[in-house]
Formats: sequence, structure tokens, C-alpha cells
Amino acid sequence: MLKLSARNQIKGKIVKISKGATTSHVILDAAGTQLMASITNEAVEDLKLAEGKSAVAVIKASDIMVGIEE
Repeated sequence: MLKLSARNQIKGKIVKISKGATTSHVILDAAGTQLMASITNEAVEDLKLAEGKSAVAVIKASDIMVGIEE
């Protein structure tokens, strides 16, 4: 795990990266639960993210959004 001030860190594996014009959606599978992060394409390249690679989701409680399906 990373040593950060954010305490919510979840290990997983990248299952999909969808690149847009400036932003990518990165889907991480963490023990059967999928998490999605929106990050810049530059960050994807800098971190050398790729499908199948292990990664850690870092969640800051004040930045979580909740939604429901209708």
C-alpha cells in the first residue's frame, strides 16, 4: 500500500481504460467490485496504466459522489 494521508486505499486490477479527448475513465476491479476513476490522459501515460495492471484506488471521503439507478 501507499503511505498517504488518505486512509481509504483499495487494491485492485485495471480491467478497462476508456480514453476521451482529455480524460480517461479507468475501471478497477477490487475483489469483484468495480470502481471507476476519471483521470487525465496525461496521468494514464505518466503512470503507465494498462489493462491487467495492478493499481490502488485512493478514496478521499470528502470527494465521494453517490448515485442511484432509476
